[in-house]
Amino acid sequence: MERQIAVQRMIGNRIREHRRRRGWSQEQLGDLCSIHRSHMGAIERGESNLTLSTLLAISAKLEMKVAALLYRAD
Repeated sequence: MERQIAVQRMIGNRIREHRRRRGWSQEQLGDLCSIHRSHMGAIERGESNLTLSTLLAISAKLEMKVAALLYRAD
């Protein structure tokens, strides 16, 4: 369970990072993805277990591949 939460937080942090780079608020990204702002906040804090469809919607609006949210090229 701890590993799952760590992964959720990692993905949430990457979503937040890329959203901020675009200068968007949580509400703006949420509106683009048809996700309520409070749910977007929970996703970014790693408190929400993302569905694949939600992850696909977010990555599409951020114009990035899902893999880029899941794996960091260090």
